[in-house]
Amino acid sequence: MQQLLRMGIDVGSTTVKVVLLDEHGNYLYKKYIRHYANIIDTVYTLLKEAQVGYEEVCVRVAITGSGGMAMADRMRIPFVQEVIAETKAVKALYPQTDVIIELGGEDAKVTYLGQTAEHRMNGSCAGGTGAFIDQMATLLQTDAAGLNQLAMNADTTYPIAARCGVFAKTDVQALLNQGASHENIAKSVFQAIVNQTIAGLACGHKIEGNVAFLGGPLTFLSELRQCFCHTLELDEAHRIIPENGELFVAIGASLMSDGCRHITVGQLTKEIGDLIGIPMDATDRMEPLFNNEEELAEFRARHNRAVTPKARIEDAVGPCYLGIDAGSTTLKVVLINSHNEIIFSHYGPNHGKPLEKSREIIEKVYELLPKNAYIGHSGVTGYGETFLKRALGIDIGEVETIAHYRAAQFFCPDVSFILDIGGQDMKCTKVRDGYIEDIVLNEACSSGCGSFIDTFATSLRLPINQFAKEGLLAPMPIDLGSRCTVFMNSKVKQAQKEGATVPDIAAGLAYSVIKNALYKVLKVK
Repeated sequence: MQQLLRMGIDVGSTTVKVVLLDEHGNYLYKKYIRHYANIIDTVYTLLKEAQVGYEEVCVRVAITGSGGMAMADRMRIPFVQEVIAETKAVKALYPQTDVIIELGGEDAKVTYLGQTAEHRMNGSCAGGTGAFIDQMATLLQTDAAGLNQLAMNADTTYPIAARCGVFAKTDVQALLNQGASHENIAKSVFQAIVNQTIAGLACGHKIEGNVAFLGGPLTFLSELRQCFCHTLELDEAHRIIPENGELFVAIGASLMSDGCRHITVGQLTKEIGDLIGIPMDATDRMEPLFNNEEELAEFRARHNRAVTPKARIEDAVGPCYLGIDAGSTTLKVVLINSHNEIIFSHYGPNHGKPLEKSREIIEKVYELLPKNAYIGHSGVTGYGETFLKRALGIDIGEVETIAHYRAAQFFCPDVSFILDIGGQDMKCTKVRDGYIEDIVLNEACSSGCGSFIDTFATSLRLPINQFAKEGLLAPMPIDLGSRCTVFMNSKVKQAQKEGATVPDIAAGLAYSVIKNALYKVLKVK
């Protein structure tokens, strides 16, 4: 009787997993590897390894994972939904399991295995997933394994936002500036992921009984698992840490390959290889921001009509007025004279040290002011309002929405709508009859805000002002939609593999900022 093998291919958002089993369920080949958006090439490489010694043996194969559907369709191979595959594997190998917690590259899942299985998964946010861990590790100049090693020697846990990678980045940066140890920050990142998973997915449904931990992060990061066990108060008897837990979705797919197309391992490898160079799902493109230089010039001319009057600081006489906006990631400082002309301005990153940076700028203002001019009054707004007001003896502090409205009303007396996109927030203010009628802002996601754009610019090694200019005349902006920062990172990588240029990416991000404002803040349908 001819031997018949089983294979499961799990194409995840960041990794590819392949398992090859014999008829008794024994491993003949298993591999877990990052694909860096080179999905087809990576799968082909793994299958070339797997086929050694089995080229002429028939195999039943099924494909699963968030990136596997297009491949399965092209290959005429059945696609298995990953939660079903994972549940199949757990029930077959660990039937005593009551709850499954799985963390992947961009997704987090909690599955309750009662009489009726109940499944919960992250939706529009990838905070607390493997890609989130990678982002936090980069801040500490290490990798995920290094983060785990650091956490082993921690003695303190700090509160960190895991709901959004951009918010978490700010929390970590602040802790670094305050001198917190890398060990304690690493442990705090893991605890934040636990809090996010339990609060965001379990939503009050208690996680108890025998809990299985699956997926790459929970298989390879022992300290992350320990944080889960400590928070859930799981003793040793109720922790299920499967061998090869990172492969369980692929294992489940292989177990569900009954009745699937029979093909030799060698032929399967060849057919996958034939797909190299053919995009699976080409990234959608959009209309250019500007079709030509003439359109761009017309746009600039229109905007240049709304310019605040300026004067030289050397010509200042008498009282001048200082305004400081201490934002989440940047510091803005303006000095105006008695004619409401700007005589000094500063806009730049605060590097997590708003007080030191503010003091530096104010000292520079005093150096530039002539002897017959002085600062007659000062005000501060933004995230650091209270802190800077007390530390620097500033005259007044004002809520930033009111500060925005007062400035907008000064320049446009009949203003009815104000849109503000900051480092981590978006605010839309509606004005009626001279009063603020309504304010809406982003809640748990900072995708599309300044820090989000700055991160992309930094990853492409461009200053943010140059990055913005790059996209103005891009011929084919990529369509990134209104998505979580982590999801969008993957989309950008995929587009780059398809030949998208930096201008295409920059223009696509410009579109995404507006889409986030419209769909996530204003809730336009």
